[in-house]
Amino acid sequence: MPEGSMTLIEAPPNSPLRIVGVEGGEAVRRRLFCLGFHKDDVVRVESRAPFRGPLLLWNATSGCRTALGRGVAAKVLVQTVDGEE
Repeated sequence: MPEGSMTLIEAPPNSPLRIVGVEGGEAVRRRLFCLGFHKDDVVRVESRAPFRGPLLLWNATSGCRTALGRGVAAKVLVQTVDGEE
């Protein structure tokens, strides 16, 4: 895990975050790529569903919203971004 990074599950809500890596196999990376998430994209966790439900993410780079399950979200590494929205 890169220094200063966290998973999407641990990330603060409504803060700009930069994707720095994925802890997972080729299938997880391919799925994220197909959903429009790439390394260095800026994303924001808009909401978390209760009872271990999915996270609603907004990708500022592509301008799309996507629900991502917690299993996959736990494998996406992000860092906070200062002064960017």
